[in-house]
Amino acid sequence: MEQVPHNFLGIPAEFSNYDSSKCVILPIPFDGTSTFMKGADQGPAALIRASQQVEFYDIESAREPYRVGIHTAAPVDEKTGVAVNREAERRVSKYLGDSKFVLALGGEHSVSLGPVRAHAARYKNLSILQLDAHADLREQYHDDPLNHACIMARCKEFIPTIVQVGIRSMDATEAQANRADHVFLAEQLNQDSNWIERAVSLLTDEVYVTIDLDVFDPSLMPSTGTPEPGGMGWYEVLRLLKRVSERKRIVGADIVELCPGETQGPDFIAAKLAYKLLSYATKP
Repeated sequence: MEQVPHNFLGIPAEFSNYDSSKCVILPIPFDGTSTFMKGADQGPAALIRASQQVEFYDIESAREPYRVGIHTAAPVDEKTGVAVNREAERRVSKYLGDSKFVLALGGEHSVSLGPVRAHAARYKNLSILQLDAHADLREQYHDDPLNHACIMARCKEFIPTIVQVGIRSMDATEAQANRADHVFLAEQLNQDSNWIERAVSLLTDEVYVTIDLDVFDPSLMPSTGTPEPGGMGWYEVLRLLKRVSERKRIVGADIVELCPGETQGPDFIAAKLAYKLLSYATKP
């Protein structure tokens, strides 16, 4: 089968047609509010390029998940945070109406708002699983309530249940902004062998997964705008995602904050993570 350039995995055309695909990849290359290292707007394209080196066959599931069909949509091409999220919400709502599973690719973390709104309109008891180094619960940052550091504060306005995993950076106001039993600090994970079961039990039956790549330790994932030491490992994250898919229904997701650097290794890791997440979410 001849691979097709410029789409996720380089999937052959027969498996990337919109009408017959179960999944849609939506690039949202926006980086308007990052305050440390810029470049997250280049993340979706870098991830898609690297994905064309990912093997179609998934060892863990003993199948080729791409065969459900994965369509790569045109990027959301807007210039302001408000416009980006408005268009992303509109596009995702359409895809959900066509019974697609949507994986959005950022871009900075603020781009999650539009996709989350679209899913919340369709799934009335939606919860969010946030994998992240940062709490992102500030009411505003640099006088901007749509800053990437505020994304969970905005989601919390209409999603009651948010479970945060891998957190290791927040300010004093954020420490008081969420229920302590819904926050799984990175430093505590190795001290609690049952943390995955506890985290999953807090989620509703329908789950939106948002993954800021800085949840990983910088030794594995240095290509993020705001890296933090002491992050999670590859298999830790996969065990959590797999367990969520076993006990709950993952109805949508995003992967954000890839800030490509000189080496392409982290781009490939992000692409592999995207394929693993699709494998869990679309399992038979």
